[in-house]
Amino acid sequence: MTGTGDFDFFVGSWDGRHRRLRARLAGCDEWDEFSSTTRCWSLLGGAANIDELSVPDRGFSGLSVRLLDPASGNWSIYWANSRDGVLQLPPVVGRFDGGVGLFFSDEVQEGRPVRVRFTWSEITPASARWDQAFSADGGQTWEPNWIMEFTRRP
Repeated sequence: MTGTGDFDFFVGSWDGRHRRLRARLAGCDEWDEFSSTTRCWSLLGGAANIDELSVPDRGFSGLSVRLLDPASGNWSIYWANSRDGVLQLPPVVGRFDGGVGLFFSDEVQEGRPVRVRFTWSEITPASARWDQAFSADGGQTWEPNWIMEFTRRP
């Protein structure tokens, strides 16, 4: 099945270093920096996985659920956090190509439509990078607003 196991690189335990833009799509250049731990496990023979993110310094935890559509080879990534307990919809949808995963959705942020992009890159056995970016112009320009750099825990 095309795409099965694409997220196997992330199975295990990780330390995370975060940079999150304080204000999105507002011309802000101030970043909030913090750390996390993440635990990820595979399900359905590599066609699904779940990770749990813990951010004690910021008082929240989060949960990602990734599901592979075997017909299209696309992954859908869903997110929920402990602050509101709501599965955020729509999911971002996409796939890996050449070692980089690109996933997109159309959402509304603070009353305005935005294109959302998740990027998984710089993947090695001991590290990975995830970033989120928003576009207010249909994907012509992108503003990165959350960057996570992961290091595998011993």
